[in-house]
Amino acid sequence: MNSIAGKVWNFGKDVDTDLIIAARYLNTSVPEELAKHVMEDADPEFVNKMSQGDIIVAGENFGCGSSREHAPIALKAAGIAAIIAPTFARIFYRNAFNMGLPIFELPESAEIKEGDEVSVDLDAGTIMNTTSGKSYSFTPIPEFMQELLNSGGLMNYAADEIAAQEKE
Repeated sequence: MNSIAGKVWNFGKDVDTDLIIAARYLNTSVPEELAKHVMEDADPEFVNKMSQGDIIVAGENFGCGSSREHAPIALKAAGIAAIIAPTFARIFYRNAFNMGLPIFELPESAEIKEGDEVSVDLDAGTIMNTTSGKSYSFTPIPEFMQELLNSGGLMNYAADEIAAQEKE
């Protein structure tokens, strides 16, 4: 995974995990079921309007609230390719990488508007708003976290590591 591109959906600051996936849907851990209700309380039509590969751009403290892993699972299963925000709640940050959902810290995220098309170049560490022509540098992702993303999450990474050790 060296680049990600998609259409932007904007959400404000302090988007908590209850807004990402409401507690009333936590009776399942099935990603496809959770995906049907992602961001429902913020925008009831969101899952009908968004497309596979779209990107959420939000304000600071995205993913605050409870530590549930359901939030990044639901976003990824719905087809969200990445999330861009100035800051993320620490537990959500780790859960996102553990689930293989790319997130990028970008202080200037408010400059990216809903409907814009953006492209993220992981190798260059840049986010290009292809609609406005403006380019931004995002906070670098630690190498180990990049490995988690490349594997599709922590469980896949661990399985790959075990398989590699068994071959030795």
